Amino acid sequence: MQDVFYIDGVEQATALLKPARMELLKRLDQPRTCPELADYFGETAQKVYYHVKALEKVGLVEKVDEKRVRGVVEGYYQAKARSYWLAPALVGKIGGQRMAQNQASLRVLLGLAEEIHEDVGRLGHKAEAGKDVPSVSLSAHISLPDGSRRAEFLRELQTVFENLARKYGTPQDDIEIANEQGYRLVLVCYPKNE
Repeated sequence: MQDVFYIDGVEQATALLKPARMELLKRLDQPRTCPELADYFGETAQKVYYHVKALEKVGLVEKVDEKRVRGVVEGYYQAKARSYWLAPALVGKIGGQRMAQNQASLRVLLGLAEEIHEDVGRLGHKAEAGKDVPSVSLSAHISLPDGSRRAEFLRELQTVFENLARKYGTPQDDIEIANEQGYRLVLVCYPKNE
């Protein structure tokens, strides 16, 4: 069973985003039969079977065993992962063409957050395959109570970031080569209201 299953297909998302199916996935943390699940949820085995088969069809559940019980073959099903991440692109972008100037920068921030979400979701597959995924994350809270030092802070931040990019960065033409051993550094700064 994987730790994280990254969902970037509409069919998988549609199959997953039904409350009954999400509850089934929680119970499928270990192999179970449809009659066992039906007893637990107080539903008919046929109804549970319908939902389990829908999840199996899109690869979110797998049949891991089957046994003959009183002349009937019962399948044992298990969830493919402990958690599921939806690709942000599935949700789509909301908003019209006319957005205020400050919203444009928030749109860029949201786009970066989506890219990070997608990248980390895909890295989960490497980790599941036993590959080492070295990474680092940093977070800091900066206090600029009266805003008087905001411009100074932003200039200094930009200088530090640019210096790192110049020293360790990869020219755009060499990105394909660097992907094997390269890292992505994303810097975001936004107001945090306590």
